[in-house]
Amino acid sequence: MEKAVDLQSVSRLNIKNEILAGLTVAMTMIPESLSFAILAGLSPLTGLYAAFLMGLVTCVLGGRPGMVSGGAGATVVVLIALAAQQGVEYLFAAVVLAGIMQLLVGVFKLGKFVRLIPQPVMYGFLNGLAIIIFMAQVQQFKSNNSWMQGIALYTMIALTLLTILIVVIFPKITKAIPASLVAILFVFSLVILFGINTKKVVDIASVSGSLPSFHIPQVPLSLETLKIIFPYSLVMAGVGLIESLLTLNMVDEITGTKGKSNKEAIAQGTANVINGFFGGMGGCAMVAQTLVNLNAGARSRFSTLVAAIAILVIILVGAPFIEQIPMAALVGVMMMVAIGTFQWVSFRIINKFPKSDIFVGILVAVITVVLHNLALAVLVGVIISALVFAWDNAKRIRAKKYVDDMGTKHYEIYGPLFFGSTAAFLEKFDMDNDPDQIVIDFKDSRVVDMTAIDALNKVTERYAKLGKTLHIKHLSEDCRLLLANAQGMVEINLIEDPTYRVMPPN
Repeated sequence: MEKAVDLQSVSRLNIKNEILAGLTVAMTMIPESLSFAILAGLSPLTGLYAAFLMGLVTCVLGGRPGMVSGGAGATVVVLIALAAQQGVEYLFAAVVLAGIMQLLVGVFKLGKFVRLIPQPVMYGFLNGLAIIIFMAQVQQFKSNNSWMQGIALYTMIALTLLTILIVVIFPKITKAIPASLVAILFVFSLVILFGINTKKVVDIASVSGSLPSFHIPQVPLSLETLKIIFPYSLVMAGVGLIESLLTLNMVDEITGTKGKSNKEAIAQGTANVINGFFGGMGGCAMVAQTLVNLNAGARSRFSTLVAAIAILVIILVGAPFIEQIPMAALVGVMMMVAIGTFQWVSFRIINKFPKSDIFVGILVAVITVVLHNLALAVLVGVIISALVFAWDNAKRIRAKKYVDDMGTKHYEIYGPLFFGSTAAFLEKFDMDNDPDQIVIDFKDSRVVDMTAIDALNKVTERYAKLGKTLHIKHLSEDCRLLLANAQGMVEINLIEDPTYRVMPPN
């Protein structure tokens, strides 16, 4: 069971880790929040407000300690077209509606359905996300929309490589201080000390501002407005929840603990509603920053609280300092995060996967990279995996046939009877040559859906037209419930067998 964070029970070393991890996370969130806000045609502060509000609310209400939420690009990309066509006020309204949808998912306890996502889809999602994170850092080697050249390029590359080198080597010296934070501060000091001319945070945008203020989105309260924002809100809610719950599962695996998906959905929804009313662009859990947080030793909510407060302090008073941080330092840290996010183990075990799983993993990664649509990538992966599973099970339907001493023919069915296996099921019967009494035994099978019930009805009708009687034997309780629901549609003779006991339905 998850426990609330009790600071008095946390050792000084852990408090130090949490604080340093939070500061590192704050620094890595700033360039991403700024760049995606600018990409969406929004004020840079819109991105920083999202980072602060998402981090603070999910820290207090969230179901996964150690997980970082902020103004993630995955959700903002969905809203770019809306902001361009209708304006920023419609974007804020869409963020509020998306938050309400996410709240409802949590309230009605639908977050558990993330468990239906297969492992190959997870591998594909994380690998695609790692490539996106890496390629986003490569874009930082541009200046005024054109690639750097000459000294500027060589300086940026050298400082980035130095950052990566520190991140790799420093943990071998000590893990008391996050390597990412050490790398950022060292490169920052180097640039200031020697007056190195290189791209800085201020070259992206200013991060100075005031506290976010309450603001009701200025849009008409009409059905027409709802029609405009609903599709965007729906996709944003889906993208945000999928990325957040997948990140939650990832943290569960890394920490060996269990988060609460429905509680997280409520927290994400609440945070987005507040974003819409306080001028934030909305967001969700951030995989890269979560990995930075965990790699720095954070395991509680305190680190995410520190990160949120640090971003607010930066907005209010710390902008002159933060704006001078070299982008190369942040790029190097995020490149290492991308390398850490990539599931290299998927290459080692790829020859042990079924071909269908390999295909699904690659497809999910490709969709994630090409379309930057995480929800669509995961949805396609789940659908294909489900279809493959259905196809495999459809081929498992078998029938053992024999005639008893009374001249009754028995069909003992093995394997699930459902929409995918009904055609093969119907082919098992030799209706013209069967005797007058026929028994279908489902002791080692299960009638799964209404398509299967309809198949049973077809078999019964065909035997009836031939003047023969069909009896069904050993149906489980849930199968009998399906038959009861289908009364008036199907006519099937059941043989009661009090000695037969089945496991209760799941």
